[in-house]
Amino acid sequence: MNTRADTALLPELRLKRGEDRRLSAGHLWVFSNEVDTARTPLQDIEPGTICRILSDRDKFLGYAYVNPHTLICARILSRNPAHLPGKSLLVHRLQVAQSLRRSLYERPFYRLVFGESDALPGLVLDRFGDIVVGQAATAGMEALRPQIEAAVRQVIDPAAMLWKNDMGVRELEGLPAYVETAFGEVPQHIEVPEGGVDFHVSLQGGQKTGWFFDQAMNRLALRKYVGGARVLDVFSYLGAWGLGAARAGATEVTCVDSSAAALEALQETAIANAIKPTVIRGDAFQVLENLHAERRRFDVVVIDPPAFIKRRKDIPKGTAAYKRLNQLALQLLERDGILVSCSCSWHLEPDHLMGAVQRASRHLNRFTQIIEVRGQAPDHPLHPAIAESRYLKAYFCRSVQD
Repeated sequence: MNTRADTALLPELRLKRGEDRRLSAGHLWVFSNEVDTARTPLQDIEPGTICRILSDRDKFLGYAYVNPHTLICARILSRNPAHLPGKSLLVHRLQVAQSLRRSLYERPFYRLVFGESDALPGLVLDRFGDIVVGQAATAGMEALRPQIEAAVRQVIDPAAMLWKNDMGVRELEGLPAYVETAFGEVPQHIEVPEGGVDFHVSLQGGQKTGWFFDQAMNRLALRKYVGGARVLDVFSYLGAWGLGAARAGATEVTCVDSSAAALEALQETAIANAIKPTVIRGDAFQVLENLHAERRRFDVVVIDPPAFIKRRKDIPKGTAAYKRLNQLALQLLERDGILVSCSCSWHLEPDHLMGAVQRASRHLNRFTQIIEVRGQAPDHPLHPAIAESRYLKAYFCRSVQD
């Protein structure tokens, strides 16, 4: 239990009149223009400092960490006055998060903490068996790093923990990029099991935390469509879609990616699992054009690109890129073929991705049916008050000759 003396020492951030409504409705973010800087000078607070958030009428709204240099200047960690952020709160949050994942997965390979949706804004923890990989995206989570490590030891007790803090968003928070082992020994490569395939994964050198758990359920859902099929996996990374399809009965699998390191790891996985894919390194758009020129056709095409829209101003250009990509993919499909069209761009509305598929389809005089509407796996739960927590779109489409 925290004492009044503990909390009395914390700086305060008071909001302007009426700016507490969104927080009271469940949101966790405070924007810099919502703070009454005349009463509580925001710029005097050091990044990462824990503060008390108060309404204009002195109502306690929560404990939050602060970064005065960012648009989202504070993120709430606790709404209970008795629960000051620290190791005890982090242990509780991890226990709650772990209980959900244990109910969902037989083996400990999943996203353990998904930021705001697990009441730990700015923190991602992925579990790979006996190894935990973390990403601290904010100054507040960076400041809590020792307590996070202690909580992970207490709740999970893994053999090792790695910080993969090399993402670009940290620059906005004034934080350096680094990859560093917190404790234990992290091997150069590990095996990640999914759908009967053991994938060769580099945690230190791979994209994000090394693996994309958010698409796991969607990859398994594809299996019912691939028996005896020719499958094209575009933006394949380590081949999770394509090699999984091969294990499920696809007769031919082609994987396309621009990363030599990713394709090398994919080949190692393929050899170890007795799978023989065709691998093409190159720009996805150009490769798709080349395949069309060669009159290649596939029964299933998966396009799972990186985010084309990272900021609101990128929406027009990014939307055009999604349309072009879907058009290139559709023209490679056989009659009644299956297209899996994905986007991890939060700024792209679900209906806009569906619209990109539809416009591409009509351009090719195709009729397209949406047969499954899917999103991120349940280890990436949605926060009902934070739309940004729902970012992944995956449409399973059937393309029919018009």
